[in-house]
Amino acid sequence: MSGSRIFSAAHAFVRRIRDNPDEALKSVTRAAKSSALATLRVINVVCAAHLFAGHVGWINSVDGPSMLPTMSARGEWILENKMVKPESLRRGDLVTYLSPLDPTRMVCKRIVGLPGDVICVDPTGELAPSTEHVVIPRNHVWLSGDNAPLSRDSRVYGPVSMALIKGRIVARVWPPSKFTVFRNNFDYID
Repeated sequence: MSGSRIFSAAHAFVRRIRDNPDEALKSVTRAAKSSALATLRVINVVCAAHLFAGHVGWINSVDGPSMLPTMSARGEWILENKMVKPESLRRGDLVTYLSPLDPTRMVCKRIVGLPGDVICVDPTGELAPSTEHVVIPRNHVWLSGDNAPLSRDSRVYGPVSMALIKGRIVARVWPPSKFTVFRNNFDYID
């Protein structure tokens, strides 16, 4: 818009206010109401998305070699269910949790032990004697990466409090060619 057009539009608006202030105020009020409603809609959407992401579920990225071959080391997008109750956790579930080594970091591993289970700390004997066993305490789980040699998991930091678990991984959604719904097919041998 050229300068003369802007000036002429502003001049017309001022003239309208001077000639009929009530009508001019109504048009400004309508515009203000419309802007306020649009702003409230945006705020509602942002709040709803925040609540959904924090308490129901969301799509997150995971990367790193610790979950090979289940997940790519280059990174994938997963659908995470955050409505997880501790009593619903099962051996074989893929979960996200806050790392006990760095609580600002979210990690993905598989549950291999539940409270009361007796777990061999490291069957390979690389991180602990292969004869060392641990009884998983109440409200804790034993977590392991699918690619044990490249995973820092419960073999390093011990049983993990269920309070650190933030969600159960439901599906891989990206890349589309690798879309997978994760089913728990874990075989427990007593």
